[in-house]
Amino acid sequence: MGKTLVAYFSRTGNTRKVAEAIHNALDGDRLLQTIGDPADLESFDLIFVGFPVQAHSVPYPVEQYLKALPKGKKIALFGTHGSFPHHQMALEALEHAAVLTSQCRLLGTFHCRGKVSLQALEAFARSPEHLEWAEMAPSSASHPDAHDLAEAASFARDMKARSAEAGSPFFG
Repeated sequence: MGKTLVAYFSRTGNTRKVAEAIHNALDGDRLLQTIGDPADLESFDLIFVGFPVQAHSVPYPVEQYLKALPKGKKIALFGTHGSFPHHQMALEALEHAAVLTSQCRLLGTFHCRGKVSLQALEAFARSPEHLEWAEMAPSSASHPDAHDLAEAASFARDMKARSAEAGSPFFG
């Protein structure tokens, strides 16, 4: 099994918690670091990239990081958000991230809810175009919870297995 990088961007700590759960679930040679820390991305066989959904999209530092990933690199994306599970607002950001990584081999995605800062809630509640989100977000206050982190760990193990299969001559 090759080297694995779990890189993340977090403002409130939600994405960091999920990144740690992913990192801790993996065996072998692995590194946990924030996006922006230097790393030789070519030296990793699998890269997990995590981010908080912001304004229904990918934060700018993450956009730049995704665009710079080496061509053909096996990656898995994960995100945290204040929307209801599987709501279009959360999925749009993962779809955008997938487009930004079209040069890579995307093995899968994971997302879960995360507590939203009071400052963000207040700001978005005053914005008519974000009213639906502002009404959903308070119910995410207890997330990521133990169930979310267990699901993230399961996702990590599944992506690691897919990564090994992707290196096989029999992988589709």
